[in-house]
Amino acid sequence: MVLTIIILTFISSAVLTFAIRYIANEKELLDHPNARSSHTVATPKGGGLAIMLSFYTVLILLFFNSNIDEKLFFALLSGLPILMISLIDDLYPLSSKLRFGVQLSSAAAALYFLGGVSTFNFGIFSLHGSWLNIIAIVGIVWITNLYNFLDGIDGYAASEALFVGITAYLLFESEIALYLAIASAGFLLFNWHKASIFMGDVGSAPLGFIFAIFIVYDSGSSHFLDWLMLLSLFWFDATYTLLRRAKRKEKLSEAHKKHAYQRLTQTGLSHSNVVLLAMALNTIIFFSLYLLPQAIHLYLFVLLIVVLYMINRYIDSLKAFK
Repeated sequence: MVLTIIILTFISSAVLTFAIRYIANEKELLDHPNARSSHTVATPKGGGLAIMLSFYTVLILLFFNSNIDEKLFFALLSGLPILMISLIDDLYPLSSKLRFGVQLSSAAAALYFLGGVSTFNFGIFSLHGSWLNIIAIVGIVWITNLYNFLDGIDGYAASEALFVGITAYLLFESEIALYLAIASAGFLLFNWHKASIFMGDVGSAPLGFIFAIFIVYDSGSSHFLDWLMLLSLFWFDATYTLLRRAKRKEKLSEAHKKHAYQRLTQTGLSHSNVVLLAMALNTIIFFSLYLLPQAIHLYLFVLLIVVLYMINRYIDSLKAFK
């Protein structure tokens, strides 16, 4: 059953991506280069819709076959408004306030379906209290947006989804994460450097939301810290860059190319080389989680933050943060 779903999900995602690329070219729905872009030619966008259509089809199939927790199903379904508003935004740019309002509403709805949050489990200690619901909502909205921020070079966002989904399945048998990975793989065929189609907000924002829901769903289990570590390259880069820009009193809503992965491409590395380096680091993180006992994962988490900070400082020496 699992293998059949994997094959069908991959095929449907690839076929849908091909079809969306064709339509986008015919209708001239193109992403034109701007100050923040890492591409130089107009390229079709909206390919992330193929990922989402394939994923949500599997999600509904699992629900009607009683193969998914009902709470998780409706929490993930709460991301559909984000999918819709992001699709519209890809076609006709909308105000950031409207998009934020939809994201906040989806986060609140998801948290309601999950029954709220009462615990963040860090292994050797836990945080408890209803106040964690506020942190959870902020976290869901932030991860939704930061995944969009990190979708700036060919193949990066889709490769991250592919990696995290597969490793989540290997570490804690999350079938739904595996199917998300396979849906991303079908799109990645067309998004690897040089990409013939981009993901667009319709793919990146819902992907961030879905991963955020996985994290919150497992907030009370030992998987919570592992999810954070598997996604660490994305949230650390986005958060650290935001804090640095805020410290410099920059206008945070303005487009920029200061994320670590963007500055690496500015040193002359190709998109594919930067993605492969990131996935190599991800692989080290995965094997550390897989081989080392759960009892020391918090220490591993702290070490990872230090390593990511040092990597960012090294990138500063290659391409200044300015």
